[in-house]
Amino acid sequence: MEKDISPAPGTTDELDARWRKVLRRRKFLYDIGASGVALSAGAMVAETAKAQDDDAGAITKGDVAILRFLAAAEIIESDLWEQYNELGGAKGGNPAYIAALQNLDSDMPQYISDNTDDELSHAAFLNRYLESKGADPVNLKRFLNLPSSKATGAQNKPRLTNLMNLNVDTSWYTRYRSGENPDSGATFKQAVTIRNEPAIPLNDSDTPPNTPGIVPPLTGKETPQQLRMQAIANTAGFHFGFIEQGGSSLYATMALKATNLQVLRIIVSIGGVEVDHFSLWHDKAGNATAQPLAGVKDPETGLKFPDLNNPPFGGEQFQTNLILPEPCDFLFGEALPPCSVIRPTLDKFAGAVATVRAFTADLLFMGQPKEFFTFLMKLAEEADAAHREI
Repeated sequence: MEKDISPAPGTTDELDARWRKVLRRRKFLYDIGASGVALSAGAMVAETAKAQDDDAGAITKGDVAILRFLAAAEIIESDLWEQYNELGGAKGGNPAYIAALQNLDSDMPQYISDNTDDELSHAAFLNRYLESKGADPVNLKRFLNLPSSKATGAQNKPRLTNLMNLNVDTSWYTRYRSGENPDSGATFKQAVTIRNEPAIPLNDSDTPPNTPGIVPPLTGKETPQQLRMQAIANTAGFHFGFIEQGGSSLYATMALKATNLQVLRIIVSIGGVEVDHFSLWHDKAGNATAQPLAGVKDPETGLKFPDLNNPPFGGEQFQTNLILPEPCDFLFGEALPPCSVIRPTLDKFAGAVATVRAFTADLLFMGQPKEFFTFLMKLAEEADAAHREI
């Protein structure tokens, strides 16, 4: 008996659609070979992505706006992480800074280098994806206006971001230990008040590169140079957490606006790495404010890193060995039980404009011209205006 190979009832249209895809892809491959013209790498990526994306639907104007802002954010993050990496990464060139960072965790240099690589890959991927869809990539090279550190290990080249005097918002530390949610109007106190403090060594006079690192616990015999460098490293530890918790919320917020399924996949996939980064740095910041390292005071600025486990601190909001988000109010107030979530995820607190404002308050862009802020805010407003089209 001959086997019936006709399609099952109701599947003819589906098979036709799949076959049309095959024909389109074959024609694409044929055209490449028949033309005799070598396509550029960018054009090849564009055509391949187009051929493989039939199921995802068209990319919308809102999707483009979201991806362009995220690309800008990743370029900015790449710039600041490159500065940290030059001085304190696995191949960093400042031994005293590396020693101070290793007091937070012996693997800090490797973590810094890995984080840097991640951000560079995100920026490159997002821009290339935009190009593959016929959209303009983001280029911030004209805003490389800010000076570099003069310390040993730093590459003397212009920067996008300032790490040499920061106002670091450390309220993320108490927020994630709280049962409250900023999306519901809750506010949170600072874990440590960090104002106008460098997060990288400034120069070799201020922080000599061969100064021996502090060996905790503190004895009172540490030199001013040792204390200064440790305070700088501790500031960096909290700044790492500030940057990456912002990315966690930003990606979660932008995901709610995406229309194209492939764009959503990109946002969720990269956003997951930002969450991973945040969890890592959350742990290291706690080590700066716990024994045996707690008590470091910057002799230049007066900034002190207290033991957050002891009075007047202490309690769950300051406990330094907690790094996972406490359950909090989430959706519909008390109608549902508390849930451990990324927060905030509303535009007001975690959208693109909110991100620019947070970075600006951090002094990350101090010294940039008005043109920079105008350009970045335009990208942010367009991203926030995006909405899911169904």
